[in-house]
Amino acid sequence: MKKIIVLILTVLVFVECSTVPITGRKRVNLVSDAQVLPTSFAQYSTFLEENKLSTNKEMTNQIKSVGKNISEAVDRFMRANNMVEEADAYKWEFNLVDDKTVNAWCMPGGKVVFYTGIMPICDNVNGVAAVMGHEVAHAFAKHGQERMTSSYGQEIGTLLVALGTSNKDPQTQAIWNTAYGVTSGLGMLKYSRVHEQEADRLGLIFMIMAGYDGTEAAEVWVRMSQNSGGSSTPEILSTHPSNESRIEDLKTYLPTARKYAAQYNAK
Repeated sequence: MKKIIVLILTVLVFVECSTVPITGRKRVNLVSDAQVLPTSFAQYSTFLEENKLSTNKEMTNQIKSVGKNISEAVDRFMRANNMVEEADAYKWEFNLVDDKTVNAWCMPGGKVVFYTGIMPICDNVNGVAAVMGHEVAHAFAKHGQERMTSSYGQEIGTLLVALGTSNKDPQTQAIWNTAYGVTSGLGMLKYSRVHEQEADRLGLIFMIMAGYDGTEAAEVWVRMSQNSGGSSTPEILSTHPSNESRIEDLKTYLPTARKYAAQYNAK
């Protein structure tokens, strides 16, 4: 078992890191699109079969139209930056589900769902574009694949702690296991917050590339904060940044996003 773990760690250390386009953040993905996307597409189809699509044609058409515009902007970017194989692998699809939950999500490969419950928070077409850009950005940056890789690393860490304390008394083992569980858990939460901020910034760029007003991105989170009634989980214990952090970061990043989008659209 020790030899197997050492071998796995060696692979993790020496595997080539890739870079998230635009942000330049280094990442390690041990899961390929070929491994993930077929399962993602199948799960998405199952979800649609088991949930009721909205009958509101106006809202549904808005989701599909905004999704099409933003995904096309992303597709143009990928093809212009030698990401043709990745662009071909995405199968963009946008649906509105009749559910009061305030949520939206995107699966690897570009499968997006909005719930009707988030539409009042979006409020207008630019608000829809802000949320859409964020969700599309998760797929673009391959955050799902990266989280899968991270979970593998966490499992290996748990095994290493168990092996390292195997000759210790039960109380010492329990202390080490608890300490690792807390610190690794907080580490994973922070990692998720990094993804969320990255998706916020990339999404802001993408919505502006597609012709939408980026000032609305921060306003979406103002409305989200108002909808929550001021109650929120402390940021250190949350997978998402606080509403206040997101609002400030989106406002601060807006000039950079506009500049980047203008440079790209001018090409």
